[in-house]
Amino acid sequence: MTVNRCLRLMAGFFVMLSVALGYYVHPAWFLFTAFVGLNLFQSALTNWCPAMMILRKLGVKEECGPTC
Repeated sequence: MTVNRCLRLMAGFFVMLSVALGYYVHPAWFLFTAFVGLNLFQSALTNWCPAMMILRKLGVKEECGPTC
């Protein structure tokens, strides 16, 4: 699995988890949903994401280019 796929998987998981926690546990969990969305938004504008740096340090491989 590549860094980009892991990142999308993590973001989707955190959004679904925080929505479920906000619905079943306490509405304050929706703030975590907003945080994930804000992070995705800034990542799209700046092309920088802390989660990608962490995934790379954990050894998740980069996408293979057209020469592979």
